[in-house]
Amino acid sequence: MANILLVEDDTTFSLILENFLKKKGHNVQVCHTLKTSLKSLEQNTYDLLLLDYRLPDGNGLEVMTAAREKTPNIPSIIMTSFHDVRTAVRAIRSGAYDFITKPVNPDELEMVLNEALNRKQSAPATQKKAETSTFIQGNSLESKKLQNYIELVGPTDMSVIIQGESGTGKEYVANSIHKESKRAERPFVAIDCGSLSRELSASELFGHVKGAFTGALLDKKGQFEVADGGTLFLDEIGNLSYEVQIQLLRAIQERVIQPIGSNKQIKVDVRIIAATNDDLLNSVSRGEFREDLYHRLNEFKIHVPALRNRESDLQVFLYHFINLANTELDRNVKTLSTEVANIFQTYDWPGNLRELKNVIKRMVLLTRGEEAGIESLPDEMIASLNQVPKPSGTDLKALNEANEKELIKETLRKVRYNKTQAAKLLNIDRTTLYNKMEKYQIE
Repeated sequence: MANILLVEDDTTFSLILENFLKKKGHNVQVCHTLKTSLKSLEQNTYDLLLLDYRLPDGNGLEVMTAAREKTPNIPSIIMTSFHDVRTAVRAIRSGAYDFITKPVNPDELEMVLNEALNRKQSAPATQKKAETSTFIQGNSLESKKLQNYIELVGPTDMSVIIQGESGTGKEYVANSIHKESKRAERPFVAIDCGSLSRELSASELFGHVKGAFTGALLDKKGQFEVADGGTLFLDEIGNLSYEVQIQLLRAIQERVIQPIGSNKQIKVDVRIIAATNDDLLNSVSRGEFREDLYHRLNEFKIHVPALRNRESDLQVFLYHFINLANTELDRNVKTLSTEVANIFQTYDWPGNLRELKNVIKRMVLLTRGEEAGIESLPDEMIASLNQVPKPSGTDLKALNEANEKELIKETLRKVRYNKTQAAKLLNIDRTTLYNKMEKYQIE
């Protein structure tokens, strides 16, 4: 039984969800606005958040951010009815555990809820659950190059930066490097820097002593110390504050850490592997990431290609995830219908391998026989393939608008939907950008 905060502005739908969750044995607190949900977070402690993306006075990501200040490892599930997986991808980039689309399938909701709650119970605060599945090597040239780099740098003690879009499997790559190293028998500790609040990040990395700050009721061992002798994987390292970056640089260079509130220095022997969605050089140029730390980390860089650039690998990953889902869900899916196979080939997979795995798991769950049909796919996948194509011919205005829309969407993706930065790159002001996004219905 879990304490769940449900934030949904549709009162009828929220009542349906509330009754469903209560029948499953959970305690449910329902809020309909951002304001009331923030107040509820101040007064109560929850095990899981089930959040509508669009709220009358904000969005679900704001609720999630506020909750993580109090409980850093609280899982959040985002619900969206916009049939746009990119909205969900942005939510996952921001730290959401998973997403589901409306209308909500009860079996899918129960599966995602149970997974999120089980993960919360089994993983320490802010420490990511280490990936245990074998890293799957594809057949494409990009995959072979990636595997070659892993085998090349693995046995060394070099620091590595892994760069790639969200969902491409950067943690799998980091774990594979660790397994190829001389540290393979020592700990592999993964931390999601995006979930570390400014106040708690130094404590999580370096530890603290009792009484060091309000709420420090016991001594805490930092993740550097936990990973001693092994590998520390810092996912989304660009999210660390400038002050913590200074402490991190010192820890890497001098191989010592100092817990908050302590005069004692602790020697540590840790290999650092960092990961980022964006090129850290962009953050360096903006003054958001220390250049000396970047060069200390960048002894070797690996780029993990997006799934849309690994077309020849799709079948390999597809049937690997089907086999995993069959085992976990007690299903026997063996083939895809022609229609489903065509959709998988033409879809651009903005969420990469993470999205592919989630889609397949949902597909297997909803398939009772041996062949998966189109009814088992999320609506947003089908809708994305039915979008109106770019205009052709001599309609200059229509062509210009189509090109402008694509340029705005591509720029937003590059800057992870930072609208201020996107406006600068497009050489327009924020108001103009918002107007164009509304005009072209870009979420």
